[in-house]
Amino acid sequence: MGTDRELELAFSSGRTGSGPATWGQHDKWTAMRALGDEANRYNIAGGMPLSTPLTVERLAGIVQELLLLHDSLRTRLRATGDIADRDPDGPPRQNGGLEQTAYAAGAVPVVARASEPDAVNPTAFALHDDLRARAFDCEHEWPLRLGIVESEGYVRYVIFCLPHTATDGWGLRNLLGDFASLVAGGSPTRGERLQPLEEAAFQHSERGRRMDVAARHSWREKLGRGPARLFPVHPERAPAETFPFAVLTSPALALAVEQVGSGLAVNPAAVLLAAAAAAAGRVSGVHDAVFQITVNNRFVPGLGNGVNTIAQEGLFHLRNTDDEFRQVVRRSFGATLSAQRNAYYDKFALDRDLAGLAATGAPGDLSCVINDVRGMLPGVFPKPVPAPLDALRAQTTLQWPDEFPPRERTTFAMDVQDAAGAVELAMTADTALIPRPDMERFLLDIEDQVVGQALALDRD
Repeated sequence: MGTDRELELAFSSGRTGSGPATWGQHDKWTAMRALGDEANRYNIAGGMPLSTPLTVERLAGIVQELLLLHDSLRTRLRATGDIADRDPDGPPRQNGGLEQTAYAAGAVPVVARASEPDAVNPTAFALHDDLRARAFDCEHEWPLRLGIVESEGYVRYVIFCLPHTATDGWGLRNLLGDFASLVAGGSPTRGERLQPLEEAAFQHSERGRRMDVAARHSWREKLGRGPARLFPVHPERAPAETFPFAVLTSPALALAVEQVGSGLAVNPAAVLLAAAAAAAGRVSGVHDAVFQITVNNRFVPGLGNGVNTIAQEGLFHLRNTDDEFRQVVRRSFGATLSAQRNAYYDKFALDRDLAGLAATGAPGDLSCVINDVRGMLPGVFPKPVPAPLDALRAQTTLQWPDEFPPRERTTFAMDVQDAAGAVELAMTADTALIPRPDMERFLLDIEDQVVGQALALDRD
């Protein structure tokens, strides 16, 4: 571990303005406040080594350009009333709730950690964890915290850490891409960028309200058609004291999901969702899956290149998950597209709608969550080496690295993420509904189905 020094990088001449928060800012603000001391777990952080080291002065100039390019890096949030009392259908400035302000000037904090030349990467990984460990005060702090690793007088590694109210993972990917271009002496990604204040204005426009209404209608319809519970309650089981954390790491799955997606002409994400839906049905006996899935929402014009918090949950509904797997995959593709089309909405208004459904006694099951975050940091993880799938399956591991406090209204939550030459399925679950043996069965079944289908396609 190296020694730290603290400094600041000043910025000026930025765009200014105030207005209502975006749907994403409001959603993440509310979620982070509810998490309290655990909010830091949802900080968004990432970085990169510098093949050409920089001076601190050169880095300061690049960071200034990024701050002027992306208003979210200079935007603070402020509660202007009781958010719970906000009328989603009323004028945005007269409701109280949450307001955003973009500032023209300031100075972002930097933690600089010294390192020996042969220890830059491990020093950076430790600094990354340290930066994420402290929650942001989004009203009084800048939504950007930088970490740099210095060796022999130069910056060798840079880490960006932001609160979830400022960006999501895809926004971080855009930020790192712009940073890499500037370091190389080029220009950031070209194209229109809708800044947070502009995005909020769009959301309150006629078109934005139509999108919101359509998305919420889709959610209500799917919940009405879906099962009351995907995993039935077993009264004889004691409530879970902790939620186990299981991580399946599979090089075979990383190759097979791409092969099946290509062979069946569907998105690989739809392949994994089909496998998860079928595996859930085999564990629970309910062959009608409803998952909340994270959607990046960068299909709205102007949001593709931005650093904003835009990702929201879409509702994935797939019936007859015990059909032949190829058919399940093909229908999963349509269900995935429907979830993605209807994932841009006012979360406050949706919660109101769902509360109305609950009052009728038929709210549906929203307790199963899948978050596919593969591909957000391209080039960071080595790709899987092509090899026979049967041989690769011998490298699959299943570990239980941790346990978490119980999560309200959660049956299971699974992250699908990149690993070195592999895919990781990282899952936590309520063992009163999915005991540890069933968690293991669920994860291995996802791999079995996708690898088995890839082998079958190879034989055809």
